[in-house]
Amino acid sequence: MASFSKVTESKRSRRHRNAGHARKVKLSRKSTPTYKELFAALGEPGQAAPAASAASKPAAGASAKA
Repeated sequence: MASFSKVTESKRSRRHRNAGHARKVKLSRKSTPTYKELFAALGEPGQAAPAASAASKPAAGASAKA
């Protein structure tokens, strides 16, 4: 039979390990966007994609001159 100290040490170690795992599981629940969130900007399937916003379009005077 293990000593009381050894039992306590093992229990403490296990609780710390489980707490770390539980913390990571909790963080990972929302780290991955849902399918709807991921593809929301693309619009409905079968429909034309929404027009790009002004921020993503290049400026009119910024043509590629080489």
